Amino acid sequence: MACNKEAVLRVMRAIYGVSCACPAHSTIYGSVSGRAWRNTHNQNSKDYAFEMACSNIRYGPGVTQEVGMDLVNLDIKKVAVFTDKHIAKLPPLSEAVASLERQNLQYEVYSDVSIEPTDQSFKDAIKFASNGEFGGILAVGGGSVMDTAKAANLYMCCPDNDFLDFVNAPIGKGLPITATLKPLICIPTTAGTGSETTGVAVFDYKPLKAKTGIASRNLRPLLGIVDPLHMRHMPRNVAIYSGFDVLCHALESYTAIPYNERSPRPADPKERPAYQGSNPISDLWSKQALRVIAKYFKKSVFDAEDSEARSAMHLASVYAGIGFGNAGVHLCHGMSYPISGLVKSYHAEDYDPAKPLVPHGLSVVITAPAVFQFTAACCPDRHIEAAELLGADVTNVKREDAGRALADTLRVYMADLMIPDGIKALGYQQDDIPALVEGTLPQQRVLKISPLPPAAEDIHKLLENSLTVY
Repeated sequence: MACNKEAVLRVMRAIYGVSCACPAHSTIYGSVSGRAWRNTHNQNSKDYAFEMACSNIRYGPGVTQEVGMDLVNLDIKKVAVFTDKHIAKLPPLSEAVASLERQNLQYEVYSDVSIEPTDQSFKDAIKFASNGEFGGILAVGGGSVMDTAKAANLYMCCPDNDFLDFVNAPIGKGLPITATLKPLICIPTTAGTGSETTGVAVFDYKPLKAKTGIASRNLRPLLGIVDPLHMRHMPRNVAIYSGFDVLCHALESYTAIPYNERSPRPADPKERPAYQGSNPISDLWSKQALRVIAKYFKKSVFDAEDSEARSAMHLASVYAGIGFGNAGVHLCHGMSYPISGLVKSYHAEDYDPAKPLVPHGLSVVITAPAVFQFTAACCPDRHIEAAELLGADVTNVKREDAGRALADTLRVYMADLMIPDGIKALGYQQDDIPALVEGTLPQQRVLKISPLPPAAEDIHKLLENSLTVY
């Protein structure tokens, strides 16, 4: 027995001995001495635990055909089907509906989902869901569709609550969601948002011209059906921008503040936020997403018929979704919200030409080189490792050059995939930066996940450094 105990201790010492030595992460997976264990319940305001939450995921070519059986197995009689006007014309929706019809399920299709949803588009969807006596929800589409379905499900089941009750503070009250929601099944049609795995729904709050959202584990879909055949219908620029969303999900979660450096510690475990900081389980998913991106991202864009590459990116979206859904995202996403929310006249190819729009993935990646140059001082080893996972040669990279190494790696991806040259190319000028800073500061849910918490002047500088990228 003593020999076995010593063997276990040797293994534990080996594991903890290779922990990241960078300043922000030097203690996250550190010693588990008796004193450390005893101290986990003191009055220190920092958290000491993390938990993993994720939707069930089913993957396979053609697996959409099973969704009708899933709904029958849940004893659902009538289904609200959410999609957008583009997907409504394509096989992903027709195949899903055919599966419902084979099971003689009643359903109604709502195809008025807005790409980059607003508070008003959420409310329209909520009205539809509330009037239908639905027993379950099916979302077929990208992140906007899945997020809209989450919101409709929530407020359909909480009719006495005001819209802002569950919206993240400081814009809303950020009340915990305690109601039992209807079963939600998501069928993602983009390799990007990972919304099929998370309890987050993001939207533009038009009264304040600010991006915000609702975040709770109770919003998570019951099941995500990941059918790689749907990747054949993803337009080129949607593949680019959603792919960069995957990339930033993975990078931001991997470089997030360690979970046991985040504060405050919740008084009750139900109050522990979904975005908890980097942790050893999220790290695994985020790093695997980066490996897949390095191998398949560009291939999936340049050859839409490369089913292996597009299928791999679909799974990478799931991997990164599990990672950031529990660790969180930080500055790229925090600044992306005003960049998309305050759009002036920018129109993106392959998106709705009727309205100005900065696609989410574009608004996220456009500041990424500046962001990771900024955060690298806090955890340089992780930034160097991320650059290496993305294919960079880091043999001679010093820790003080970690930010530049990762930023330069990102610029190569951005240039190869024709990302516009900074926020100036999206229509913003120097004198727009104060408004962008003002729109970023309320995003405390994600800003506080940064390994290096930014002051207003830091955000101003990051945006200034993002006016051009190359």
